[in-house]
Amino acid sequence: MNTILMPAAPTARQAGKLDYERNKLHKRLLRLTGQAIVDFDMIVDGDRVMVCLSGGKDSYGLLDLLLTLRSRAPIAFDIVAVNLDQKQPGFPEHVLPDYLRSLGVPFHIENQDTYSIVTRVIPEGRTMCSLCSRLRRGILYRVADELGATKIALGHHRDDILETFFLNMFFGGKLKAMPPKLVSDDGRHIVIRPLAYVQEQDLEAYAQWRGFPIIPCNLCGSQENLKRKEIKQLMREWEKRFPGRVENIFASLGRVTPSHLMDRERFDFAGLRATGAPVPDGDIAFDANPEFEGPPARSMRR
Repeated sequence: MNTILMPAAPTARQAGKLDYERNKLHKRLLRLTGQAIVDFDMIVDGDRVMVCLSGGKDSYGLLDLLLTLRSRAPIAFDIVAVNLDQKQPGFPEHVLPDYLRSLGVPFHIENQDTYSIVTRVIPEGRTMCSLCSRLRRGILYRVADELGATKIALGHHRDDILETFFLNMFFGGKLKAMPPKLVSDDGRHIVIRPLAYVQEQDLEAYAQWRGFPIIPCNLCGSQENLKRKEIKQLMREWEKRFPGRVENIFASLGRVTPSHLMDRERFDFAGLRATGAPVPDGDIAFDANPEFEGPPARSMRR
């Protein structure tokens, strides 16, 4: 007779350690989210923030953290959760309303059959993200108007921003990422990404701890040959082999020196003149950084 061994209950010491790690994670997420909001002036007194809730870990985490920050913030702002039900087959319509009612959060469910449009227009085997995103944006902008929202909050995190940066660079030939704050396509709304400093792995751990009722995406999330997935794997390999590299790349997005790139519209190369005055960002930018590995480069100055 086979005996089924049940997992042992955690000891008091193990339970205490788990509580400590979870508390540390929560504090880190609140600190990083709050810092992004402050750094980019995302939310001000009197705002009505529309949190776009998809049913994924990121948007659940965003809503959860914003609710906590609102209860502690020195300013007053409202939160309304919005979900776009795209009528994907098998989508559990009751999950989000039940969850939001349990929190006492005002919400709006927008029903629009974008699924049929995307699957009809996009040939089988091609990625659907671009068209799906455009359709969602237009609908959400309209809903923001109807609800009187002053800010539209999206759940994109640090890794999303970096993946977009590499996608644009590798496949689009542009230095461009997801900004933490921007004006919407129609010029009528401010879109914010309060999770801009938060790592995806932390959101995964947070979602598991909080037990969010995750709803898998069976449209874009089910497509295996996405370039974004290739970039995500590349970043994971980098972080494993060279700890800190990904963080340095992310930090570089906020430390741009246009005079040392090649965009003639962003910097007046044609108008450069030698004035005899010292230039802080001159050729010293090519001096060796002591943090870099390898021998220092030979200076151009003798």
